[in-house]
Amino acid sequence: MNARARKIIDEALALPEEDRALVVAELQESLEPGSAEEVQAAWDDELVRRAQMIASGKADLVDGEQVAQRIRAKYSR
Repeated sequence: MNARARKIIDEALALPEEDRALVVAELQESLEPGSAEEVQAAWDDELVRRAQMIASGKADLVDGEQVAQRIRAKYSR
């Protein structure tokens, strides 16, 4: 990483959380172009697809605590 990038990162990290989130969103957009509306539409489509999977019984639902336990077990080694 060059000195300019390091300086920018250091300055960004000194910002309040809300401003850091805006910086992240802008940088992410520059790496993965697509309007916020397109991204939201894609997530809306995904939510509908997942809801349909649940409603039709095609989705295997796992309790959140079970998921947390699996993650803790996997990474506590």
